[in-house]
Amino acid sequence: MNRIGVLTSGGDAPGMNTAIRAVVRSADARGAETWAFEDGYTGLIEGRGRVISPRDVGDILHRGGTVLRTARCPEMRTPSGLTAALSSLEESAVEGLIVIGGDGSMRGAHALAGEGVAVVGIPASIDNDIWGTKMSLGVDSALNTIMEAIDKLRDTASSHKRAFLIETMGAGSGFLAGMAGVICGAELVVTPDTDVTVEEIGRIVARAHQRGKHHCFVIVAEGADLDVEGIAGHLRSSGIGFESRVTKLGHVQRGGSPSAFDRMLASRMGIEATNALLDGHSDVMTGLDGWNVALADLGEACSRVKRAGMEYVTMASLLSR
Repeated sequence: MNRIGVLTSGGDAPGMNTAIRAVVRSADARGAETWAFEDGYTGLIEGRGRVISPRDVGDILHRGGTVLRTARCPEMRTPSGLTAALSSLEESAVEGLIVIGGDGSMRGAHALAGEGVAVVGIPASIDNDIWGTKMSLGVDSALNTIMEAIDKLRDTASSHKRAFLIETMGAGSGFLAGMAGVICGAELVVTPDTDVTVEEIGRIVARAHQRGKHHCFVIVAEGADLDVEGIAGHLRSSGIGFESRVTKLGHVQRGGSPSAFDRMLASRMGIEATNALLDGHSDVMTGLDGWNVALADLGEACSRVKRAGMEYVTMASLLSR
């Protein structure tokens, strides 16, 4: 291939810029030019792209977000959107495409592959809900952000003897909440797979106070069918011994400089994806298998759902004693 394309799509994740850098420079090392589409699939459909050189990606590996910008593109799920994307690739003389993004982005890549486009995906999503990889880009950075925030909340929680209801991102996977519960010492973790009532949460928090604890954290994934404000209200009216407060970490979890782990993973996946594309592979994505970066089938990745294991919820409960 003389020219490959790259785009970032869906929700941004720390490590996307590092992956872009790796794609551009590894392609250049093999004599291929990189064409960058802006604003994800929207930019692809509208034909908004440009040549991006190894010098253009200097000084970006430590930056959060994505220099190519990103967007969610419902039009990509329509026949007309897919046709427009195919025309744009042809007009741009792009012979293969690397897509960096989450589960919806991988489905878009799989759809393009079904139309004969050579496509390789790089999973980037703080939700860690993409099947075929142990970790997606951005997960470790988001966990570090959550950890730093909760460590700071612990200071005020202990000072005022408070129970904090902390809502994390993560959509339906609950992975961030589960892992955060272990590394931050939560009394309880509530994920979409956790079967717990508001009353049970109240009893768990009350028992923490009875054991002599000076603070208590309950971490709730945003995809769980429980309202943190409602839980806090129940705790206030139950006389459990703790004051209750709510903190929704929100989109701060997406931002910031990628961690050392994410920079390394993004660099490895960027090189692997580029080499796979230039070596003739298509309809695959890079994935972390143990410590190895390997290729996973995109069709299978798009047809399966990855959910956080309940072992993290169990671990958090065990360690909270």
